[in-house]
Amino acid sequence: MTRHTGWIIAAPIVWTFFAGTFQVMAQTDIKPPIAKIVPKKLEKHGDIRIDNYYWLNKREDPAVIEYLNRENEYTQAMMASTEALQEKLFLETKARVKQTDSTVPSPDGNFEYYTRFVEGSQYPIHCRRPLGKTATEQVLLDVNKMAEGKSFCTVGGQDVTSDGSTLAYAVDYVGRRIFTVQFKNLETDELLPDEIQNVTGNIVWAEDNKTLFYARQDPKTLRSFQILRHRLGADPKDDVLVYQENDTEFSCGVRKTRSRKFILVFSRQTVSTEFRYLDAQKPESELVLFQPRQRDHEYSIDHLGDAFTIRTNWNAKNFRLMRAPVGDTKMENWKEVIPGRDDVYLEGFELFTNHLVLAERSEGLTQVRILSPVGKNPMQMPFGEPVYVARLAATKDVDTQWLRYQYTSLTTPNSTYEYNFKTGEKRLLKQEEILGGFDSKNYRTERLWVSARDGVRVPVSVVYHKDTRLDGSAPCLLFGYGSYGASMDPRFDSTNLNLLDRGFVYAIAHVRGGQELGRAWYENGKLFHKKNSFTDFIDVGRHLVESKYADAKRLYARGGSAGGLLMGAVVNLAPDLFHGVIADVPFVDVVTTMLDDSIPLTTFEYDEWGNPNKKDYYEYMKSYSPYDNLRPVAYPHMLVTTGLHDSQVQYWEPAKWVARLRVLKTDDHMLLLKTNMVAGHGGASGRFDRYHETALRHAFLLHLAGVEK
Repeated sequence: MTRHTGWIIAAPIVWTFFAGTFQVMAQTDIKPPIAKIVPKKLEKHGDIRIDNYYWLNKREDPAVIEYLNRENEYTQAMMASTEALQEKLFLETKARVKQTDSTVPSPDGNFEYYTRFVEGSQYPIHCRRPLGKTATEQVLLDVNKMAEGKSFCTVGGQDVTSDGSTLAYAVDYVGRRIFTVQFKNLETDELLPDEIQNVTGNIVWAEDNKTLFYARQDPKTLRSFQILRHRLGADPKDDVLVYQENDTEFSCGVRKTRSRKFILVFSRQTVSTEFRYLDAQKPESELVLFQPRQRDHEYSIDHLGDAFTIRTNWNAKNFRLMRAPVGDTKMENWKEVIPGRDDVYLEGFELFTNHLVLAERSEGLTQVRILSPVGKNPMQMPFGEPVYVARLAATKDVDTQWLRYQYTSLTTPNSTYEYNFKTGEKRLLKQEEILGGFDSKNYRTERLWVSARDGVRVPVSVVYHKDTRLDGSAPCLLFGYGSYGASMDPRFDSTNLNLLDRGFVYAIAHVRGGQELGRAWYENGKLFHKKNSFTDFIDVGRHLVESKYADAKRLYARGGSAGGLLMGAVVNLAPDLFHGVIADVPFVDVVTTMLDDSIPLTTFEYDEWGNPNKKDYYEYMKSYSPYDNLRPVAYPHMLVTTGLHDSQVQYWEPAKWVARLRVLKTDDHMLLLKTNMVAGHGGASGRFDRYHETALRHAFLLHLAGVEK
C-alpha cells in the first residue's frame, strides 16, 4: 500500500491469501490516516532528536481525539472482511465459558467469601455466607449494578473488618487506576457517607475495626507516595498522614501481617525495599523502622508467633529466608531458616502455626515445598506435566491443616486443590469447566530449550492440538515479555483454543529479563543487558522455524506493555522474521518517556531501564528504543492496541510509533492502531467486552495465516 497524505474510506477492503502474502484487490480505495507533522526538537547530552508527532502527547486536545478516532475507523474498515470471523470467534469464546459459576469459597473468621457470575453478566458479584450455611448468601458488591450507565468499571482493593461488620472497597470508573474508596455497613447493607476520592486501590483495616489505612498517589505522576489513616465516620479531609515517601525513585504501600498483629508500611523501587510497622490494635501508634533501606537490598517481611520472617537477598542472589525477634529487628539479629541457593529461586512464603510453605522456582518451573516452622522435614509436592504453574492460594486461617493451592498448565484449566498437612491427602476442590466439548487430551504441551546466539539456553513452553503436524506447515504465535523480573508462566487460557483448534502452535519464549531461571536471568535482561531480551526472542523464533514447529511464512509474535517494547525492538532488528505482530499497549518511546519525570512509572524505574539523564544510559536506550530506530524497510503486518486512559504506558507512545511507522515503512502490509477510548492499560473491564478484543486479535492472525473458518 502506497503512502498517502489524505484519509478516505471507500469500499470495504478485500484480501486474498497467496504464498504467505496479501494482495489488495483493485476495487479498494482505503487510505490510512496520516498524522500531521509538527517538528519538536529534543536535545540531551548534545544529541538532537526531532519528534514530528510530539503533539499527540495531549489527551485533552480535540485534534488528538479526532486522530485516534480516525485510526479506529481505519482499523474497522481494514478488518471489515473479518467481521463474520470475529463474531464467530467471540461466540466460540463465550460458549466455552460456564457463565453461571462461582469461585471456591475462602473461609475468613465466621464467614466464607466467594465471587460468582450469572448468565449474561459482564461483571462479578462478590458475596459471603456464614460458615456452614450455604443457603444464606449476602451480596457484598454487585459490580454489574455499579457499572450501570458506565463505560468502564473495575473494583480494586476490598477489605472487610476482622469483626465482619464493615466493607471498604475501591472503585475506578475511568481506567486510569485512580480510585474512590467507599464503605458499606454489612450488618444493615447500607452504604456509609464516608468517601475517599482520588487514591490508589491499596487499603487495609486496622484491628480496631474502625480505622482504615490507604495509599494516595501523586496526582500527576501517579506515584504512590503517602499512607493515610481514616477513622470511620470522620471527614476524609481530616485524615491523618502516617507516612510520606519523599524519594521519587520509591513508591509506598500498606498491608497487614498474617498474624493480624501489625500494619506494615513499605517503600520499594527496583533494587531496594524498606519496611515499617505499627501495632494493628493501636492504629494511632508510631511507625517503627524494621530495617533501613540499602542499595541492592530487597526484603519483605511477615509475622506469626513471636518472630518476623524475612525473605531477603542479603548475601543471597536468589533470596533466602530468615527470622528476627519482634523486639529487635536489626540485621545482626536475623537468623537463617532457608539458605540461598544458586539453582533455586525463592519467590515467596506462607506462614502457618505448625508449618512453613515455600514458593520456589527451579529450571523455570514453580514448586511448592512444605516444612516445619523451623525449616525441617521438607516435602516437595510433585506435579506431572512438563510445563505447569503451581501457586499458593489465599488461606486466612493460620491454624488450618489444609493448604490451598492453584494449579494450571497450557492444557489443564485453572484448578484449586487442598493438601492436608497431617495425612498428605490431596483433593480437587474445583477445576474451571470449559464447555464446548473441550478435552485436554486433544492437546500436547512441551518444554524446549533453545540456544541463544551467546550460548545461553532459553526455555520455551509450547502447546498445540494433537492433530497439528509439526512438519513446518503450521502457523505459530510466539508470546514474550522479558522485563521487571516477571515470569511468563504457562497458564491455561481458553481463548487460545480459538487458535489451537485451527492448527496454530502457541509458544511462550521465557526470555532474559523475566525471572524464570532466577535472579541472574532478570539481571541479564535489564539496564545495559536489555538487548538480550530482544535477541533471545528472535533466536527462539528462528528455532521454531528450523525445528518445524512453525511455518517460516506464518510465524507471528505478540507482547504487551514492556512486552510491546519487545515487539517494537524485534521488528526493528529482524523485520523479515515475523509475518505479523500484535503489540498491545506497547512501551516504545523509551528515551522520551524516561526523560520525562512527570510521567507515571518514570523515576522509580531508573534501575529497570536506566536513567537517560546519564549519557551512557541515554545512548544505550536510544540504540534500541523502537520509536527512535524506525527506518525505511519492510515491516510485518501489525496490529497495535492502546487505551486512552492508560496510566502505565501513555496512549501517545503507540500512537506516535504508528504515525512514524506509516511514513517510513516500505511495504504494503497492514498497520492498524486500535485505541480503546474508554479504558486504560488492561483494556475493557467487562468480560464479554474483553472477548470482543480477543476476537479482533485472533481474527487478525487467522486472516493473515489464511485461515478463514
